[in-house]
Amino acid sequence: QWHLAESGGGLVQPGASLRLSCAASGRTFGRNTVGWFRQAPGKEREFVAAIRLSAGSTHYADSVTGRFTISRDQDKKTVYLQMNSLKPEDTAVYYCGVATRAILSSIRFPNSYDSWGPGTQVTVSS
Repeated sequence: QWHLAESGGGLVQPGASLRLSCAASGRTFGRNTVGWFRQAPGKEREFVAAIRLSAGSTHYADSVTGRFTISRDQDKKTVYLQMNSLKPEDTAVYYCGVATRAILSSIRFPNSYDSWGPGTQVTVSS
C-alpha cells in the first residue's frame, strides 16, 4: 500500500524550469520503480521518466531526454523530476506512480504501476 503526493507544478513560460516532487509514504522506499507520466486534455497518459529506487537507474521518453532529470532521495522517500527548457507541448497533468512488480520492459506503460498520486498541473505558455 502506497500513498503518493505530487507537488511543484505551475504556470511557466517556454524555456523555464520546474522541479516536481513525488513524496511517498506507507511502505519501505526500496526495490520498486517510480515513474512520472503526464496526461494532456484529450490525450492518453504518456510516459515521461522512471527510476529504479534501489539501483537509481533511470529511463526517459525520447521527447524529454536531455531536458528532464529524474532522481530520488532515499531518506526523504521522495522522487524528483527536474524539468528544464520547458516547451508548450510539455503542458499536462503530471502524475507519479509506483510499480512494485514491473520488469524493465514494462516501465513505460501506465498499467504496470500499482499506485498513483492525484497529479500536479504543469502549464507552459507564453
